[in-house]
Amino acid sequence: MNKFLKEFKDRGFFYQCTSENDLSTLLDKKKINAYIGFDCTAESLHVGSLLQIMCLRLLQKHGHRPIVLLGGGTTRIGDPSGKDKTRKILNEKEIDKNIKNIEKILKNFLNTKNAKVKPIFVNNYSWLKGLNYISFLRDVGKHFTINKMLSFDSVKTRLEREQSLSYMEFNYMILQAYDFLELNKKKSCVLQIGGSDQWGNIVNGVELIKRFSNKQVFGLTTPLITLASGAKMGKTEDGAIWLDKKNLSSYDYWQFWRNTDDRDVIKFLKIFTDLDVDEIEKIKEQNINKLKILLANKTTSMLHGEKNAKNSEQAAKEAFSGNLLSSNLPSLKIKLKDSDGKINIIELVILSKLENSKSEVRRLIKGNAIKINDQTITDEKFIINKQLLNKNHLKLSIGKKRHLKIELN
Repeated sequence: MNKFLKEFKDRGFFYQCTSENDLSTLLDKKKINAYIGFDCTAESLHVGSLLQIMCLRLLQKHGHRPIVLLGGGTTRIGDPSGKDKTRKILNEKEIDKNIKNIEKILKNFLNTKNAKVKPIFVNNYSWLKGLNYISFLRDVGKHFTINKMLSFDSVKTRLEREQSLSYMEFNYMILQAYDFLELNKKKSCVLQIGGSDQWGNIVNGVELIKRFSNKQVFGLTTPLITLASGAKMGKTEDGAIWLDKKNLSSYDYWQFWRNTDDRDVIKFLKIFTDLDVDEIEKIKEQNINKLKILLANKTTSMLHGEKNAKNSEQAAKEAFSGNLLSSNLPSLKIKLKDSDGKINIIELVILSKLENSKSEVRRLIKGNAIKINDQTITDEKFIINKQLLNKNHLKLSIGKKRHLKIELN
C-alpha cells in the first residue's frame, strides 16, 4: 500500500475511498494536488474541522500539494448535509471577512514556505459568480438525475422528516461537483478529501469529471469523530473550541485537550498530533495523565506555539496548587463602576465572560462550583472588595477546569 494511504489508515483517518487500488498506484508514481473544501459560515473554524486540517498536513508530509478551497460561492447557498433546516445566509462582507480569517487560521497549521507543498488557496466564488444558468444546466446539469439526487442522505433525511429543503440547497451538490471539475481543469487536482457526510457530493464530482473529460479522479473520506461520551467533536458545555486565538486562549485550548476522556487519548494522539504512530504504540501504556499532558502540549504547540503550550501547562499546575498570582493563568482587567471598589459575585462572573447568564451563575453558586481565591462562594449576594485582592488581583474559579486571574481597578 502507498505510504500516504497507509499512514492515513494507521492514524484512523480512513472511512471510504473511490478506486482505492488505482489511487494507491497513482500516489506511488507521482506527487499530486488534492483538495479539501471549507465553507465560511463563521469567522473561525473549531476543532470539529481539525481532522481535515490534519489531512492537509499529512498530504504535505508525503510531498503532495494541498488545495484549500474556501467556499465563498457555496457559502452563499449553504450545505444541507447534516442540517435540519436552511443555514443562515450571510452577506458578502461577512463571507469575505470569514474567508480572510479562516485562511489565516489554516496558515498556522500548514507549511507555507516549501514551494513544492505550499498550499494553494482558492475561492470558488471566482468561477461560480459568472455562471450562465442556461449554459450550466445544459453542460453540467444534464449529468445529474433527480432520482439519484433524492437518494443522498443530505436530501433524503430532510424529506423523510418532512423538513423544508429549498431548491437553492438542493443545488449545492451540483455546485460542489462542479468545484472538483474546475480544480481538475485549472489546478490538475485529482483527489478530493472530506468528511463521511460528504461522500455523495464527492462521488458526484468524481463521476462528473469522468463524464465531462473521461479522466479518472478520486474521492477519500474521513470518519465522523465523536467523543467516547458520544458527544460531537468540537462542542463542549462551555461552547465551541475555536481555532482562532481571539476567541479562545491558549490556556483554555490546552485545558480542552488535557481533559480528554481516558478512552480517547490514544486515538486523539494518532489523529490530532504529528507523533509517529509507532512511537504512540510504544508509550500507550504509560500513565494516562502524562499522556493527556503530552496530547495537550502537542496540539496546543501546533496552533499557539510551543512556548504558549508550556506556559499553559505551568499555569494549570499553579492553578491546581492554589498559586493565586500565576503569571501564566489567563488574565482579565475589569474596571469597577463602584467608587468604593466593590462588585457583586454574579456581576463579576458575567463581566469575566466565563458565563453569560445570571441564572446559570446562581445555579453554579448553589452547586458550590464558584470560588474566589480557592474559597467556595455560597451566597449569590457575596461582595468582592479590596480586602480580597492580592496586589490588585484575585483568582476566579468555576469548577475544577476554568480559572481566571482578574485585576480589578
